[in-house]
Amino acid sequence: MSEPLPHDRADVPAEAWSGVHRGPLREGEWVRLTDQKGRKHNFELVAGKRFFSNKGHLDHDEMIGRDEGFTVTSSAGGQYLVFRPLLNEFVVSMPRGAAVVYPKDAAQIVALADIYPGARVVEAGAGSGALTCSLLRAVGPWGRVTSFELREEFAEVARRNVHQFFSAPEGATHPAWDLRLGDLKEGLPRLGGQVDRVILDMLDPWNCVDAVADALVPGGIVCAYVATTTQLSRVVETLRAHGGFTEPQPWESLVRDWHVEGLAVRPGHKMIGHTAFLVTARRMAPGEKPPRKTRRPAPGAYGPDYTGPRPADVPALDVVPEVTGPDLDA
Repeated sequence: MSEPLPHDRADVPAEAWSGVHRGPLREGEWVRLTDQKGRKHNFELVAGKRFFSNKGHLDHDEMIGRDEGFTVTSSAGGQYLVFRPLLNEFVVSMPRGAAVVYPKDAAQIVALADIYPGARVVEAGAGSGALTCSLLRAVGPWGRVTSFELREEFAEVARRNVHQFFSAPEGATHPAWDLRLGDLKEGLPRLGGQVDRVILDMLDPWNCVDAVADALVPGGIVCAYVATTTQLSRVVETLRAHGGFTEPQPWESLVRDWHVEGLAVRPGHKMIGHTAFLVTARRMAPGEKPPRKTRRPAPGAYGPDYTGPRPADVPALDVVPEVTGPDLDA
């Protein structure tokens, strides 16, 4: 019988549902191997199995029972660094149904939408489960994440990925997760109670604003994740025109790595550029309106070429300009 691990090396309690493990690598855990060229390989440790690559093979038994952070050499002399995958590493390499929310955006959603332990969060849609993992870790086992997904095949991919990351026992799932197949606009009113945060990762989040307003507690936050400038404009203007939210805050983030070797210090050649725009706004109390902006819109901002939602203090145009062009009869 093996000796129990010291307290500072004992595993993270299973009831924390952190997706993190401490101590020696165990059978059934996933590991991430990085070769000398930076290529990554993720797989589950199974006693008696082998990992094969163009550099030969490695026995899983060589890794089971060792503390992560070591180097192993394959049968053909290839060297691999062995660690457990971090959440940000897991989500960019996991199986995908829909595109994933990248770690740089997931981190800002968790921070700037203020996702906290015990929060009641609604997510639409679940996609491949990347953002779901970050939300579940943030709310903990005592919070609630309700994910709406329209497509059954995407929901199944998300379910497998979330179960894998959190090492869910057979037949079990994260106690804070409720995955529902269906439309947020129809499902949100049926939840039976208000929620603290709503995250919208969908094509037309502006069509959900009324349902979100009804579901959010006063002071709650809505956060929209959209890919294009036209989507960005539509969701910002719809939130602004609704009148029951604070002034929407739109932004995007760009991440650039750096090359540092002695005196050679310069920006790296790789960069995570545009992935999506994020928009946040807070719910006002029932019947309350935010103060009017003192800064006037730029001339022409809501001119004849603008056809989207208008803030309450911006009058609609009475005259639609005539479209002119070349005289075809000339």
